[in-house]
Amino acid sequence: MPVPLSEFGWFGTRPVPQGETVLVGLVGEGIQASRTPRMHEMSAATLGFRLVYRLFDTECADVPSTDLGEILRAAEVAGFAGLNITHPFKLAVVDHLDALDDTAARVGAVNTVVFGGGRRIGFNTDMTGFVAGFSAGLGDAPHERVLLVGAGGGGVAVAHALAACGVRRLVIADLDPKRLAALADRLARNHPELDVTATEDLGPTFEASLDGIVNATPVGMAAHPGSAVPPERLDPRTWVSDIIYFPLETALLAAARAAGCRVLPGTGMAIGQAVDAFRHFTGHTADRAAMEAAFASFDR
Repeated sequence: MPVPLSEFGWFGTRPVPQGETVLVGLVGEGIQASRTPRMHEMSAATLGFRLVYRLFDTECADVPSTDLGEILRAAEVAGFAGLNITHPFKLAVVDHLDALDDTAARVGAVNTVVFGGGRRIGFNTDMTGFVAGFSAGLGDAPHERVLLVGAGGGGVAVAHALAACGVRRLVIADLDPKRLAALADRLARNHPELDVTATEDLGPTFEASLDGIVNATPVGMAAHPGSAVPPERLDPRTWVSDIIYFPLETALLAAARAAGCRVLPGTGMAIGQAVDAFRHFTGHTADRAAMEAAFASFDR
């Protein structure tokens, strides 16, 4: 099991010198449409060094192995500075690491791994990324009672982010009772002030008024089309957020707009988590404007 990062005497990544090259990557399933590589590469270019970003897509035949442990070992041996981790590996990767920073340890999921000194260190920048995106896009919206759909790797980070944003009552829906129980228990320990309801049945959650809905499932991704929330249950008084960003306009968000809901796409979280991950990989503060431009370039 990984230990707290404080036990390693970690002082951060040495800043990449100008003119040098750093190699990082993304591990996930169905990630060919990811905007993350271009965001990191363009930010590095503005800072005077080269960043090469590779995809380890376990749905593609050219990936040597779909085993997470093997992928981590291969990347480490090949000289990668680190890896971003996405669906469906954010929970499973924890068991392959040596240390976790405070946020990752609290959340119980990792989306950023840094290799250094023969050690693997896990960070969670999804939580901070969601907080930044929510504060910018919905910070003025009511958020007393929120429905979170999904208790997986993204959901656990979003749940803690919502608590940090001041949500008082959180309803979590997921089809996996073990994941639900684990997240509810973790939230009870980390946020005892939060009123948590865990359910496997989405239907009854709409019987009481909701201020907001967040989709943290893969349903809506290009590889997993559809909507995790029945469109007919959307209320124009409820804001709707989706952490998916490829496609940027998911079926859920399209239905929410049509219903008159205020919406928050995955843009803010995607850019926010990338900004924080970039610092862990390179030792530099990311050029956020360059990352935003890289993200937006896909829509031209």
